[in-house]
Amino acid sequence: MLPRLPDDFTAVVTGASGGIGTAVVEALLASDRPGRVIAVSRSAPPHPDPRIESLALDLGTPDGAEALARALDGTPVHLVFNAIGMLHDEALGIEPEKKLDDLDAEAMARLYHVNAITPALLLKALQPSLKGHHPALFASLSARVGSIGDNRLGGWYAYRASKAAHNMLMKTAAVELRRLNRQAAIACLHPGTTDTPLSAPFQARIPEGKLFTPAFVAERLLDVLEQCTPERSGIFLDWAGEEVAW
Repeated sequence: MLPRLPDDFTAVVTGASGGIGTAVVEALLASDRPGRVIAVSRSAPPHPDPRIESLALDLGTPDGAEALARALDGTPVHLVFNAIGMLHDEALGIEPEKKLDDLDAEAMARLYHVNAITPALLLKALQPSLKGHHPALFASLSARVGSIGDNRLGGWYAYRASKAAHNMLMKTAAVELRRLNRQAAIACLHPGTTDTPLSAPFQARIPEGKLFTPAFVAERLLDVLEQCTPERSGIFLDWAGEEVAW
């Protein structure tokens, strides 16, 4: 697992109580290589593995990101896996738009905040732990529908736009992070359609064999991250290791 990282490496997983986030935590703990896994979510359930530290924080708020930075206190972090994301919210009446008439400013702003602003501010807060001379990977979940070049179906305006913004923010940060740590790299990752609450309302249209379990996705994405070297920092990869068009 992630041979470029040192033994007993420190990992931070955000959105750790979600489907993919939980699976990434379990995949990391299944290996003896991580020495410390910090699982961040709003609920932060306890875990029996002594290597794990559960932090109950809302990273969508400035206080949450600052609290995480304080907890790390500049300690070098070797892997950050951001699994925070939003497509719909029944309580807020947010769902993917089918046409222009469905656009709503508040819904669009909410998706932009969760999918683009929050990962960028997370990266900002973790700078003290990422800069230096140690190997560091910052991976953040994106989506193929955020690809401008691959958009042939239309619809899903807010989600597409927020993920496209996410990709630009990560690509831009990769340029700066290279100056702060020559061994650091950033990757945007498309997990494929995963059997989680995020995709649940849309699974009926998924072709057979194209709905993945969270465990499969976590394993594949951690394997794919081996391609994310400093020379390729800022790449956009899917679960199979193929580059996705911007």
